[in-house]
Order: sequence, then structure tokens, then C-alpha cells
Amino acid sequence: MEHEAGRPRAERARRMADVLRQQITDGRYDGGRLPDERDLGRQFGASRNAVREALALLGREGLLIRRRGVGTTVVLAKYGHGLDRLTGLAEELTGHGTVTNEVRAAEEVAVLPTAIAARLGVPAAAGGVYVERLRWLDGLPLSLDTSYLTLPLGRAVIAGDLVGRDVFALIEEAAGGPLGRAEVAVHAVGADPDTAALLGVEAGAAVFALERLTRLPDGRPVDVESIRIRADRLTLRATLYRGAAPSPGA
Repeated sequence: MEHEAGRPRAERARRMADVLRQQITDGRYDGGRLPDERDLGRQFGASRNAVREALALLGREGLLIRRRGVGTTVVLAKYGHGLDRLTGLAEELTGHGTVTNEVRAAEEVAVLPTAIAARLGVPAAAGGVYVERLRWLDGLPLSLDTSYLTLPLGRAVIAGDLVGRDVFALIEEAAGGPLGRAEVAVHAVGADPDTAALLGVEAGAAVFALERLTRLPDGRPVDVESIRIRADRLTLRATLYRGAAPSPGA
């Protein structure tokens, strides 16, 4: 990192932490262990104090843990979830470990919450289906997923294999064809005490809040999802194009 000597130590540490965070996200330290402080200092042209401050910043984010006699290690592997294609989380994690779903609720509701009914474009009294699942990856909690679905597709979904399959796959099976599109919003929130307990993090810890409205090819909304994802276990990724995206195979 060039021309850093004249900058305040806090700024140098922040910049170094930004680079290390990207390296961790890209899987550079899949073995789990970072170089020692001297090596990092040489790599970044930074003082020992700046290195320690950068590592402390990432430690407070939950990315690293420092142990005497062991060194600095990445707490957990982070997995990527693309935002440029409509896929279920389990699809994205294929090949990264064993994904299981703990079904906490799968039931019909006679009256939908007003806000949910509005998003689904149906009267609240039309009712629907509520599904809540805690998703696990290699024995550790990853996300808490809740869905409100329209009838009758929702009935078919809760009659299917919610433990072993994605909700998207069950919807498509019931609809007899692929889904169309989805509108997605992602923001960071502090985990409430109940969510934190389920995800195995401290109350107030940062989690991704992903809100998604999924539609059939004709535009009809079928699924309103609210997903809380451990930010220390997942990276949200997308490939974005300035102007028109290249044609397939280009």
C-alpha cells in the first residue's frame, strides 16, 4: 500500500482492514490462518501498531480471532450468494457443504398480515401459507428463512419435502414451470434476541436482512420472503454491467 506513511494510523489501519477483508472474502485464507504481524507489516508497508489495529477491527466484525501461541485465524469460512440470478440459497451452496433445513412452521393462515397481502396482490382474507425454516450448513446455523405464499401453490409447497428441498423448487414443481423474476432488497440489521438465539450469534450482531418478492412468468406474485443471514458466514455477490449486459456466449 503505497504512500501510507503520512496518513494517520487509524486511517492506515482501516485501509489495511478493507484489503484483508476482501482477501478473506475471496478465500485467500481458506486454510484459516493469516500471516504473522511482521509478514503483514511487510506486505502492506505498515507499522506493527497499524497491523494490530487492522486485525482488531476485523476481530470486532467477527471475521478473525487472535489466540496467544496460535496466531490470527479466520473464524468461519464465508460462502458466496449471487444476486444476479434467481436461485435458492441451497442451490448457491451446492458443493460447499451439507445443507439441512429445520422446519419451524409450515401452516395455512386464514388471514394474511395486511402488508403481506398487499405485496402478494390478494385480499388479506384470502389467506395463504406461512413457512419458517432455520437453515444449517455443515452443522452450524446460517439463516432464518420465512415465507408467505399464495394459495393453492402454498399448500403444495408445505406438502412437499421442506427439509431437503428449496422452496423455489417446490413452487416450480407445483406451478408446472419455472419462476419468472424477483425483486430483492438487502440491508444490514442488528439481530433481535430471538433471531440471534436461533442463529447462534449475540443479540445485536450484524446480519443480512434480505427481503424478496418472487413472481411467476406472468408477473403474479407468489412468495414474500424475509431472510436473516449470518453476515460472518455469507458474502452477497453480483456481476454488474455498465450498459447492456453481453449476450450469452460472448
